[in-house]
This record gives sequence, C-alpha cells and structure tokens, in this order.
Amino acid sequence: MTGTRAATHVALSPCGDSALRVTVEGADTDRVWNAVHRLAGWLNQGDLHPTVTAVATYDAVLVEFDPYHITGDVIASHIHSWDTTADAARAADGRVIDVPVLFGGAAGPDLDWVADVVGVPAATVVDLVCAKDHLIRCLGGPAASAMMDGPDLDVPVPRLATPRLRVPPGAVSLAGRQAVIGPVAAPSGWRQIGRTPLDILSTGQGHDTVVPYRPGDRVRFQPIDEARYTALLGTPMTYRADD
Repeated sequence: MTGTRAATHVALSPCGDSALRVTVEGADTDRVWNAVHRLAGWLNQGDLHPTVTAVATYDAVLVEFDPYHITGDVIASHIHSWDTTADAARAADGRVIDVPVLFGGAAGPDLDWVADVVGVPAATVVDLVCAKDHLIRCLGGPAASAMMDGPDLDVPVPRLATPRLRVPPGAVSLAGRQAVIGPVAAPSGWRQIGRTPLDILSTGQGHDTVVPYRPGDRVRFQPIDEARYTALLGTPMTYRADD
C-alpha cells in the first residue's frame, strides 16, 4: 500500500505464529519514523482486539497478538486499511526533559576516546552533546532505554570491540549517529561519555509507566560537576516544569 503524500510503503512479514513485523519504507526518514509511531499508536488503541500490542522502532512496528483470539491475517487486513497519508508530515509533539550529566572521568570513561576519533577536544564533544535537544526515537533494551538522535559530530562513533559486562544506570553513551540513556545496569558496547545522577526507572505502585519519557520527547543534556552530581543523586527524572 502506498500513500502519495507520505511516499511510504507498508510491508508485512510474519514473526512466528504470534507476531507480525510491519516495515514502513520511504525516502524521508522523518516521515517514515512518524508513520511508524502513528501506526503503533493506532494499533494500541485497542479497537482491533485487546490482545494486540504494537512496539515501534525507527522504521518498523512489531505487532504481537494472541493467536487463540485473533489471526495474523485479520491484523494484516486491518493494517492495510490504515491511511498512510493522514497527518503524514506532523512533527512529533513531545515534551522536554532536562538531563544533568557528569561528563568524563569514571562517569564517562570513553569521552577522551570519542574526542580523539572525532578530532576535537573533549570539551567540544560535551558542547556538541549539550548544544541541541535530542529527539527520542524509540525505547530499546534493556528496560526502555531512551534511544535518540546523537550529537552533530563529523564522524559516526564506533562501538567497543568488546562490550563491557556492566555499565551503570544513568550512563549516557554514543554509537554511530545515536545517543542513549540506560535506566539500569547492563552490558553495553556503546561508548560511555557521562552519567546522569537522576533516577530513571519507576516500578512502584502509582506509576503508569516505568520510565518518564516516550518516543517524540526531547532530551536536553546539561553538564554538571561532581558536587552537583552528588547533590542530585537519586532525584527522579521528570519533564521540564513549563511542559
């Protein structure tokens, strides 16, 4: 199915007997990303069946379902009825999260390495990271990590040849043209340039979601020193007050 305004094509493929992969193809990556997340939101409204859930990434949606209650063919037919052109150019309507970060040293063991690869001082890397809002494109593993557009560096950042077995919660890392904030301690091959003292994961009662952000939100990094890091340690991550 092709929409003339959106210039996107939707392709479906099975993933086992209880999931479909829906890939949105198009020349404009932002239009594709918008279409993917609009499609996931449409499917998650529950109109099709309550057992159907959709997880969006950069250019595809994983649609999971209970095969005892609905079939992949029914879901596929429903998806093919979706209007790809509706609000195709709509920009993400997200909120801003200010994220203080202690850069370099033990908090960012790869900052100097990234600076060498890019060919600029470490302070310039920090300036570039903090110079713009970073759009969260999707939530990745583990534990809904914030996968976002990276800083405007001249070259993509290579990953570690051997991933670390443990990167601490709150790590701010780069790889390729992307940036990520990890909510929990986990292995990672990304280049860690800093760490936020904010508490990201919320699993207690009274929380609608385990993390305070969603795709379409924007992150603004702010450099802090060790004293400020210590003072903010354990503070819950929240949206900017004026949002």
